[in-house]
Amino acid sequence: MTNYEPIIGIELHAELMTNSKMFCGCKVVDSVEAEPNTAVCPVCLGMPGMLPVINKQAVAFALRVALALNCTIQPHNIFARKNYFYPDLPKAYQISQYELPIGTDGWVDIQLESGEHKRIGIRRVHMEEDTGKLTHLDGGGSLVDYNRSGVPLLEIVSEPDIHSGEEARAYGLKIRQILRYLGVNSGDMEKGVLRVEPNISLRPVGTTAFGKRTELKNLNSFKALADGAAYEIARQAEILDAGGAVVQETRGWHDTKRITFSQRSKEEAEDYRYFPEPDLPPLHISDEWIVQVQAGLPELPDAKIAHYLADYGLSEYDARVLAEEREVAAWFEEAAAHFPDAKTITNWVLNNLFQLMNEHKQTIGEMQVTPTGLAELLQLVADNTLNNNTAKEVLADMFTTGESAKAIVAAKGLAQISDEDAIAALIATILDQNPNQVTAYLNGKEQLRGWFVGQIMRTSQGKANPALVNTLLTTQLAQRRLSDEA
Repeated sequence: MTNYEPIIGIELHAELMTNSKMFCGCKVVDSVEAEPNTAVCPVCLGMPGMLPVINKQAVAFALRVALALNCTIQPHNIFARKNYFYPDLPKAYQISQYELPIGTDGWVDIQLESGEHKRIGIRRVHMEEDTGKLTHLDGGGSLVDYNRSGVPLLEIVSEPDIHSGEEARAYGLKIRQILRYLGVNSGDMEKGVLRVEPNISLRPVGTTAFGKRTELKNLNSFKALADGAAYEIARQAEILDAGGAVVQETRGWHDTKRITFSQRSKEEAEDYRYFPEPDLPPLHISDEWIVQVQAGLPELPDAKIAHYLADYGLSEYDARVLAEEREVAAWFEEAAAHFPDAKTITNWVLNNLFQLMNEHKQTIGEMQVTPTGLAELLQLVADNTLNNNTAKEVLADMFTTGESAKAIVAAKGLAQISDEDAIAALIATILDQNPNQVTAYLNGKEQLRGWFVGQIMRTSQGKANPALVNTLLTTQLAQRRLSDEA
């Protein structure tokens, strides 16, 4: 493999979360759960004489994505007919964009596991319609569901700047994250609303000409993307080392066998016989619309991470985890607005809330703990009303009951004891009741100090202020040492 340089470009297809389809008024439904062929009409079924109409919301979503990916927006857009026939394309052509897509010449930055940052170019972002879904029967024949046919689809085509399966996976994850941040795609690859297709070729190190490429079709996980690309790189290298020639073709990925397999010869652009869609006028995108959409973009992941590092003083790891999902980031920011110590909030979210969410299989939007609720709990800790261990128990109750921290503390009598005289009296009682342990401690067995603390906390039912316990215990043990020496 050291003799070859892998060259990978990725086509990523993302269904847009509009209410209706790209060129008709049919409702967009869940293509996995909905009854087959219940969200169809003469337009998306390709009936003769039916005329398409462009979905404005789909264009707005496409514009959001193109701007977020730093693309140049094309004000003059043309839809084209991409001619090919499969049973899942009832018109025998797909309405897509070719020469004049909505966005070109963009880029996105990725971070690899080594910490290395790399910029990947975005060649084009274009709009099209999705195809139907085929189900192949074991006994022969196929069933077709046209619910998905005509759903707005965005294709994002990278430059061939990717050189490994790991880079391919990092790129795919980053694009998915951005799409989810923008609210245009759920990122659910298992349902097929996001599909990734890498084009992979090898060339001898030091050369510039591209080798023959293969395309892996419709990968439904980023692990499949990384593993499939790595396998295909090794397969092509073996062919070239043996003096053979790589065949340009479309290949599939076998998830169980972890290998690629041939599906069909790879089409070129001319095979699709593109020509302007005669039933749709050119689409003009005004400067005013571009400015409006740009102003409505959310703070994207990279900017949010930089914000957390600069304004909250978080570590890069913590910032990246919090910024991974927009919903988590928004929850964290609201909590930080109500409690001044962002690092403490971060620790409680990452170490305690995430654990509870995993245990109860809930998302941050489903759980009953609110950002202001966590802020209230942490303020009780800061005010020495609760210690950390008791606060964790209170948080668990908040998670299951939805009650506030103050209500739980009051109902269960969990408020921390911070009265110095009361704690001093409790320590004196424990020491008086355990003279042998006190003598052993004074004779050098200092590990007994932890035992004393445990007895004090147990007797106080965990309510004694741990900081005061340690301070006052040190004082009383020192006094007993002086008394013993006298």
